[in-house]
Amino acid sequence: MKYKRILLKLSGGALSGKNNENFDKEKLEAITNQIIDAKSKGIEIAILVGGGNIFRGRTAEEWNIERVEADNIGMMATIINSLMLRGALSSKINEDIRVMTSISVPSVAEPYIRLKAKKHLDKGRIIIFGGGLGQPFVTTDYPAVQRAIEIDADIVLMAKSGTNGVYTADPRKNPDAKRYKYIDYDDVISNNLQVADQSAFVLARDYKMPLYVFDFDEKDAISKICNGELIGTYIGKDQKTELY
Repeated sequence: MKYKRILLKLSGGALSGKNNENFDKEKLEAITNQIIDAKSKGIEIAILVGGGNIFRGRTAEEWNIERVEADNIGMMATIINSLMLRGALSSKINEDIRVMTSISVPSVAEPYIRLKAKKHLDKGRIIIFGGGLGQPFVTTDYPAVQRAIEIDADIVLMAKSGTNGVYTADPRKNPDAKRYKYIDYDDVISNNLQVADQSAFVLARDYKMPLYVFDFDEKDAISKICNGELIGTYIGKDQKTELY
């Protein structure tokens, strides 16, 4: 197994359905099946999920909601998603699944404590991180990288829906766009490739935390990546940039 301990970064949109539904049963089925399959292979799994299916920045702008207030709402949305994901997983497997949050909600989740999180993973438990960093002005991309560093993860898997990696340009707008197989952090930053928050890339670069961007809709994607298969784009330190 190439990667033993992973942090899976899910967008809130990965849980959402059509017609502005917050949750989609088929999508939750696909997500939980992938997680369970990877867990059965001995992979240690931490998950951090966004909140965009419940509350987005553009909603705050339409309502003229102050940015700090909007980010607080968004962080609470990630906690709801974390609990939903735990519920969906618990309905399928008899495993110990812990939700840990940076915002105190002791009646439904544990407070995030780094050493406790590592102990949960050492014991084979699945962890779901909610509440981001508990502070405004930060997207969930940044805490995904930070939590991965803190728990000594081998890699951050950035799940996308309908996008199978990082491209030289937006493939929906430019038919000549090429997909990267490998790319260095600095190339992502200097070329302003819109894959994730730039601050997340800077943090990953500074602490040499590799990232992998892939299409979550591909069957058994997590297990394939952890086995070393190339199905998306690997982003790393001193990595020679290469196209497919």
